[in-house]
Formats: sequence, C-alpha cells, structure tokens
Amino acid sequence: MIVDGWRETGRAALGAALDFLLPPVCASCDQLVSDPTEALVCGVCWSRLPTLPAPRCERCGHPADEYDCRWCALLPPYVRAARSVCWAKSGTALAIVHALKYGGWTRVAEGMGTRMARLAFPDDVRRERTALVPVPLARTRERERGYNQSGLLAHAIAAKWKIPVWEDVIIRGRTTESQTRLTPEQRRRNVSSAFTVAPRLGARLRGAHIMLVDDVVTTAATLNACAAALFDGGARIISYVTFGRAPSIGDRIETTGDLLNGNSRRH
Repeated sequence: MIVDGWRETGRAALGAALDFLLPPVCASCDQLVSDPTEALVCGVCWSRLPTLPAPRCERCGHPADEYDCRWCALLPPYVRAARSVCWAKSGTALAIVHALKYGGWTRVAEGMGTRMARLAFPDDVRRERTALVPVPLARTRERERGYNQSGLLAHAIAAKWKIPVWEDVIIRGRTTESQTRLTPEQRRRNVSSAFTVAPRLGARLRGAHIMLVDDVVTTAATLNACAAALFDGGARIISYVTFGRAPSIGDRIETTGDLLNGNSRRH
C-alpha cells in the first residue's frame, strides 16, 4: 500500500513537472490550455462548437420542422434514436475530430465523450440502454493508428452513463475504402455486409438496446451497416450517438461563435 502511494505521488509529480516544462496546448487552436480538466481543448474552443439548432426531430435529433424530417429516412426502422453534439464540416469541431482521429491526441476523447454523454435522449432510451458498442476499425487501420477513436469515445461515455462497453461484439470482416470522398450510394455499397457479430456473442445481444458510437456521422451508412449486423445478431433495438454530424444541402446551420468556414488554425 505504501509503495503504491509513493508511485501515485511520483506520477503526479512527474506530470506536474512535464506540464511546467511542456505546457499543454489546445488541439484545436494551438493556444496554451490553462485548465487541465479541459482535456487538451481550451474552453474557448469548446464554446465555439456549432451545435445543431432547435427545433430538432425527437427521433433522430436533426434540425427539422415537426412533421418534416428528411434525415429520419436514412435510418432503418429498428433504429430508435440518434444524437450528435455539433455540426462537423470545418472549423473547431472538425479540428477536434481530426486531432483525435489522425493526430494521436487521445486525451481529447475525454472531453468529446463528456459532451456526448450530456445529449438528451428520449426517456425510453435512457431507461433501456444496455451497452455501448463502438464502430470497429479495420485491423490494419487500428494497428497503424494504435487505437480506435470510437472505442475511446465509448469508454468516456460509459464513465458517465455507468453502462458497459462491448468492443468485441462487432467484427469488421473486410477493409473498406475511406468514405470521405464517396457519394451516399457509394458509401452504402462500400460498407454493405462489411460487419458481422462475433461468433458465440449473439446471446449477449438478445433483447438488448445497443448504443452505437462513432466520431462523425454523414449519411449514416457505416452506422446503419453496423446496426444491421447487431439487429440480425439478436439486438432488439439500436440507437446512435456521435460527436459530429456532417450537414447536407438544405440543413439549417446556426452558429454562435464558430463559423463553419473555420475559426481554428488546424484543419
């Protein structure tokens, strides 16, 4: 016990010394982060996130009139709800996503996940959610990156929601092309049948309400492909939670501090 206490004290002292010698900078704007609880993104940048404006669809969380939600049409009938923290097209939101996804700034996941955990889901989703399942990366990409960003986000959310993370449920059976430059139809074909439920894990899924986690949703093609595998594997219903959502033509975009054409120095 005494040894463990000395180790913890030593780690804390080393961390304080490193912060003094190499002060952390914001993953979005490169300015010094004065508050370490902000998880490598400064308070100003967090406040600049372009949140989705109200009114929003009760099911999918997309900005929409009460009886006119185009985004819901993207979702299969067994998807109960979807929520995202902010628009992610450029500017601060996309800089934060890129810092986590491509820059190796894994600590950013904590702040992103904290904000994802605050999203308001319908009462039945909050009561029923069984576990968080991150969208898996292809094995080659995960080896290159050293982590799955969706898995990091899922664990950050789980700490707030007090539900487990099931990272072993979905298998990505084949490597798919990057979705970034594909059309909506090409995205659907690219990930069609790319995911399966791991053998002998169907019993765990039976009757469960699964929360699928990803960093950004655009056309929901990847999330829908994962949801199809989960549903076929025995899950009763699935909901989606992402940090960012890519706006499409016709979406209402209202920003209160961070214009989507970019206020950060990282792109």
